[in-house]
Order: sequence, then C-alpha cells, then structure tokens
Amino acid sequence: MATTEDPPAKLDSTTEWRRQLYDATPERQGELFTTISGLENEPLYTPDGVPIDYERDLGYPGVYPFTRGVYPSMYRGKLWTMRQFAGFGTAEETNARFRYLLEHGQTGLSTAFDMPTLMGHDSDHPRSLGEVGREGVAIDSLDDMETLFDGIPLDEVSTSMTINSPAAMLLAFYVCVGEEQGVLRDKLRGTIQTDILKEYIAQKEFIFPPEPSMRLVIDMIEFCAEEMPLWHPVSISGYHIREAGSTAAQELAFTLADGFAYVEACVDRDVDDFAPRLSFFFNAHLDFFEEIAKYRAARRIWARELRERYGARNPRSWLMRFHTQTAGVSLTAQQPEVNIIRTALEALAAVLGGTQSLHTNSFDEALALPTENAVRLALRTQQVIAHETGVVNTIDPLGGSYYVEELTNRLEAEAYDYFDRIRKLGGVVAAIKENFFQREIADASFRYQSEVEQKQRIVVGVNRYEQAEEEPLEILKIDPALERKQVERVQALRARRDSGAVESALATLKRDAAQEDRNLMRPIIEASRAYVTMGEMCDALREVWGVWRETPVF
Repeated sequence: MATTEDPPAKLDSTTEWRRQLYDATPERQGELFTTISGLENEPLYTPDGVPIDYERDLGYPGVYPFTRGVYPSMYRGKLWTMRQFAGFGTAEETNARFRYLLEHGQTGLSTAFDMPTLMGHDSDHPRSLGEVGREGVAIDSLDDMETLFDGIPLDEVSTSMTINSPAAMLLAFYVCVGEEQGVLRDKLRGTIQTDILKEYIAQKEFIFPPEPSMRLVIDMIEFCAEEMPLWHPVSISGYHIREAGSTAAQELAFTLADGFAYVEACVDRDVDDFAPRLSFFFNAHLDFFEEIAKYRAARRIWARELRERYGARNPRSWLMRFHTQTAGVSLTAQQPEVNIIRTALEALAAVLGGTQSLHTNSFDEALALPTENAVRLALRTQQVIAHETGVVNTIDPLGGSYYVEELTNRLEAEAYDYFDRIRKLGGVVAAIKENFFQREIADASFRYQSEVEQKQRIVVGVNRYEQAEEEPLEILKIDPALERKQVERVQALRARRDSGAVESALATLKRDAAQEDRNLMRPIIEASRAYVTMGEMCDALREVWGVWRETPVF
C-alpha cells in the first residue's frame, strides 16, 4: 500500500526499517509469499542477515567452489547448447524433425523415445499396442537407428538420448551407426540419460531390480571412460523428480544423492577416471530466484563433496555440468499461449543459473507433442535470450544479491539435511525400497495442489483470469498407420537377418549377465551388429535378472 508520508532521513538497521516503516503498511492478503517449494521469504534481505564470505561461498567463475559458473568465460566464451527434444512416429519422421531443427539454428540433437522403447519392448509386443511412436520415436533395432541419423554426420553433432533401463542398447546402436559412418568411438559427443535411480524414485520406467540395473549403469560408465571420452554416460536427472511434484530442495538433494550413489558404486575405479564425464539434468520451474539459487547450490555441493568426501584430485571432476529443461508440469492446457511466457521466464532462470545446455518446452505440449511452428518458437525463445537480452554479457549477474545468496545457502542446508536422512536409511537404494523418496515427493505435491485449489497460489488461466471461450489449437496428431508400419518393419528385419548370429549373440549376453565380473557393453554391441532387437536383449536380461515390482507408497 503506497504512502505519501515523508520518509525518515536515516535508518540504522533492517530491524528499525521493519518496525518503523514496513510493519505500518499492510501486506496483500490471501496469497502466499513463500517460494513455490514453500521456503519462507523475508520482505527484504540486507547485509544484516546475509553474511557473505566471498572466497568461501562464491569465488570466481571457473574456480572452486564454482558457485558462479564452471567455466571462466561462461557465455562470453561460448553459448549454451540449444537442444530441442524431438521424437515421434517412426525414425523417418523424427529424422525429418532433426533436420528441420538443425536448419533453424539448433546446436545439438535431443532424442525422445516412445513408451515401448523406454520399457524395453519391441513395437510388435502386445504391451506396445496403441503406444508406438506416440510419446517419442520408436527404435527397435540398429536398423531404426541407422534411419534416425541418416544424413546426419555424428562427428559434427552432439546427441542427447533420454532413455534409462534400455540405455545400454541405445548407446550400442549409436556406436554402431558411428562405425558405419567411419566415426571412431572417441569422437562421438553427447549424453545418454541412464539415470536408473530416479526411475525408481519418480518416473517409474524401470525394468530390472535396482542392483542389476545399477550394474548396467556402471558397465556403461566404465566403457565410456575407456573408449568414449567425449561422451557423458549418465545424466543424473532431477528433472523428473521435480515433474513428479517435488520441491526445489528435494530435486537438488535427491539428484545429488543419486550422483553420489553412482560414484560410490564405481568402487573399483579411481574417481578421476570417470567423474569428469558425469553430467546432470535439472528442471527450470517458475519461481525465478529459487531456481537460480538451486543451480548455484548444486555446483557448490558437488564440487565440495567430490573433492573432500571422494578425494577427487582432478579439478574437472569437481565440475557440475548440467542440461536444463523448462518445467513441463508448469504448462497449462488452459490459454496455452500463456505457456510461451512461462517458458521464457524459466529459460531465463536456467541461463542466469549457468546451464550448459537448454531445452525450452513448446506452448502446446500440455495438449500433444509439439507442432513444427511451436517448436520453432520455443527455439527462438532461447535465441532471443542469447542475442537480445544482454544477460550473457556478464557472468553470474545476480551473484552477490542478498536474496539470491541467502536462497542459495538455505537450499544447500536443506540438501544436507536430506543427505543425512538418506544416509541413516542406509543409502539411496535402501531408501528407495523404504519408499522414502516417493513419500516425500507425494507430500510436497499434495501441499502445492492444496495451495492452488485454495487460491493461495495463483496459476493464470486456471484459478484466476480464466477465459470462458477458447479457440482450439491445431495440434500434432500421430497417424495410426505409423504403428502398423513400424510393426511390419521390425518383423521384416527378423525375417531377413542371420538367425544363427542372433541366437549366438543372445546366448553370450545371457551368459555374461549371469557373471558379475563381465562388462555387458561389449556383448550388447555385438548383438546390435547382428540386428538383435532392443526388446530381445531386454527379454534376455529379464530371464537372468527378473523384473522389479514396486510396493505402493501408501
């Protein structure tokens, strides 16, 4: 509430300011002043309540503890990689979308796979019916991967693949395509998600029990450390934890806890052999300053723990490099054009937080997979931030803000509180089996939804500023004929390949899977060359390891 009273000439403290001025002016009623995650916000942050030790807490970009960024020049040296998630229908359709995005200025490919692929089933499996090519591209074998990257030189692009339980098979397909193009493994650049722990925590796209699943992850880390030095074998993912309803502090803590679990699982290797190739994947939600603080806290925690707890000596092992995607859960089906604004603000937070690559969601994604027009506009959002706003012209421009530094410290403290609770439960895998993460996320999600329903937290177009009549959007529709086409394709592949080579490759894979000391990447690559399908390889491992059945949270 504005006042016309003369301001005092001088105040000696924040307490005096609050007593004399702020408390005399009533606050708005009904809405919360907390962050989206529920952290309390003071009306004003000053040096009185935010002690900052510059050397200890901030430092310089490219210098431990990397609060202000992992590289000395950050975006003045190189902009973040602009990756638009793409994948639908068959490999032909997605190859065309890849080419479209590259023509419009995208600087890295990011691949979405359909649900059957994510769950380790071929397109002609009974459980695949009605899902083939719906949420991403259907990839059943090396034959599909060859088509997916037809005409795209793998030595010139960086590729990201969002796949977890069958990640080893998709990486093997990619390696084989590289070989066919004459690109050596040590020249392939990109990231494959592979973060199986977050599947048990949040996304639920798991196949095998946690222990053999972790073995596959470690096999991939070891293989890439030895043969694919430019490849990130794991993208430790908080994104899906946040999409499941977690708070920013939970996303931060659970993601880092998963990262520490992968480090600890590689007990037979020197941490500096593989840590520089670990990468992260975070959500960019709508609470602008909370998100920026989350990224800064994440870098600081990772650097400290890798150096002090795990004894990493190589400074590259201390660097947390991460991809960011704007929050799908923040998009609304109501007044979908407003999502353009949401996405722009979320992307800006990711950039101010120092991300290394970024995906901006398309405004129509609450309704369907994005149209070409929507995905182009999402890419243009990143390009405007990069070239027109000026935010890239100086490094960490919000560093030193009393509010941002206080939020960074508080999120860091909350993360360490969670680390302690997870440790007392026996570690990440034990906590998963206790449903600890699942309960924490469920409680946070319930609190947020209650706040929205009570209109304590406003969502534009949903619980305020509604619009009675809305023009229907033109959305992308997947032709049902594409499923039949993909089923016929995989069946034709089985008919023409060398069945003897297939049986031999599957027998080797099952034999090696039954022996703990065998790295499975090599037999998986050999099976891929024989055009064994991804589903056949997963079925072979199901025979040896079984499948995981989750217990209910409540």
